[in-house]
Amino acid sequence: MTDKIIKIAIVGITGYGGLELLRLLYNHPNAKVVSIHNTQTENTDISEQFPHLKSMYNLTPTTFDPMHIMQEADLVFFATSSGVSKDLAQDFIQAKFPVIDLSGDFRLPADIYKKWYKNEPASDEAIQQAHYSLADFYDNKVTYIANPGCYATGTLLALAPLAQNHLLDKDNIIIDAKSGLSGAGKSLTLASHFVNVNENFTMYKANHHQHIPEITQQLQQWQSDIAHIQFTTSLLPINRGIFVSAYVKINDNSQAEKIQELYTTTYANKQFVRVMPKNQLPSIKQVIGTNFTDIGLTYNPDTKYLTIVSVLDNMIKGAAGQAIQNMNHMFDLEESTGLHLIAQYA
Repeated sequence: MTDKIIKIAIVGITGYGGLELLRLLYNHPNAKVVSIHNTQTENTDISEQFPHLKSMYNLTPTTFDPMHIMQEADLVFFATSSGVSKDLAQDFIQAKFPVIDLSGDFRLPADIYKKWYKNEPASDEAIQQAHYSLADFYDNKVTYIANPGCYATGTLLALAPLAQNHLLDKDNIIIDAKSGLSGAGKSLTLASHFVNVNENFTMYKANHHQHIPEITQQLQQWQSDIAHIQFTTSLLPINRGIFVSAYVKINDNSQAEKIQELYTTTYANKQFVRVMPKNQLPSIKQVIGTNFTDIGLTYNPDTKYLTIVSVLDNMIKGAAGQAIQNMNHMFDLEESTGLHLIAQYA
């Protein structure tokens, strides 16, 4: 075990992602949060706004000052809403200072970002400095990491073994993804009111979710002939969790009986991806509170469709936990450091 201590600044501390970073980093043996920042400074200790942090952290949000952060810290996490880090990150990019960005601002090329996020993008030059990093397939040494979205993480891990082996039928990729309410962030909307969510089930952003191009561009890097996916999202009346149901056909039916082995082999050395036994599908409950993605699959020989289910905790594996996993890679720590978490099953 290394005694290296990574000094960390967090920008966007009062959102769900920022608070989850604080919670997970508290028990990370090689990390110390030295400063927290909001776009609007609050001059009270973080525990006054969030009493669950009392006696755990003694931190007050300070004015966002890139030069001061770079002098005091080794790494900055951006846990901000989309549209914020693209403006605040410029000094870090120019200085090649380590950043892990949990927002969507640097996941896509500028023209695609503008189309899907309905917002002005960062410059092409800045975007080119960032690297999209699905942590379980981390293969880079860069200073700016665009952390994947929660839906994208669940979907890409579900499809990776097939796409990496060019087995997906490009015209039959159907994704039905569902998320707990925390995936929408803390800003209150009519759709997120308790009376509209409780005992209800709704589909939203059909064919328009911003994670669609994020998923597609990564699939294309693995299997270049994939141009489109059919992707829908629904809101579950639960706090946390992503449940991805993928219905796909493979382009070589002779490989159908080997798919289970392919998944097992692909993820054999991936600590945070667990493949279920053949024809067993996972539930959300088994991953809540952890950095795991659990995957199960079953094949229908009559319809030739393969059903793949992946589940994860959207606030951990889909956000803060994967960001810490990426941090561990970036600083040459053992991948699971600070992420030994057992599911909150009850």
